[in-house]
Amino acid sequence: MTLNETEPASPAAPAIPSAAAAPELSALIVPLLRGVIYQETDASLWQALANLQHRVRDYVAVMGLELILDESEGYAFLRSRPAPADAGDDAVVNKIPRLIVRRPLSFAVSLLLALLRKKLAESDASGGETRLVLSREQVADMMRVFLPDSSNEARLVDQIDTHLNKVIELGFIRKLKPATGAPSGQAAAFEVRRILKAFVDAQWLAEFDERLQGYRQQLETGLKGAGDE
Repeated sequence: MTLNETEPASPAAPAIPSAAAAPELSALIVPLLRGVIYQETDASLWQALANLQHRVRDYVAVMGLELILDESEGYAFLRSRPAPADAGDDAVVNKIPRLIVRRPLSFAVSLLLALLRKKLAESDASGGETRLVLSREQVADMMRVFLPDSSNEARLVDQIDTHLNKVIELGFIRKLKPATGAPSGQAAAFEVRRILKAFVDAQWLAEFDERLQGYRQQLETGLKGAGDE
């Protein structure tokens, strides 16, 4: 999966926080090390981060991390700083253990992320709602186009549910709770989190069709091999 990594500006030497400032920074850095901070989830924490973002950037830089904060979309997270292009084998940055672990994704999960990202771009271009909510059936229809034909519909749905659960685990979508008074058995709905835009960039989308063809070939080969076992 191609990430949207850009060359960060060289940070200034981080200042050692005072005893009074340390708890204030800890209240921001600890949640960031655990995952993503969303403005809609905790407005007070978000405001504190917006006010202290320069100090947070300096503080996490010593750990080989950089703060990604998108005020327009309302999310913030930490990622590993990319090594400078001219860094040699003995560069200090290469000796810092990675705190943010890269997790390889299966072709099917990568395909689903790509389809969701394209759907998000289409929604933004249409000027519709800022929230993109899809039903499980809509997601299944998106995936079904690129999966080999199968007479076992139940197995296909189970596979798509597995991929959806993985994307939920990664934090790119969230399953919405049924509305109060909704009938039992109502189709599940999922909100696509806008942080997906930070991980699947515009250049990646420009090559979308070519990449989808590659994904389809890989999926067909993988599923054929599984069926032969």
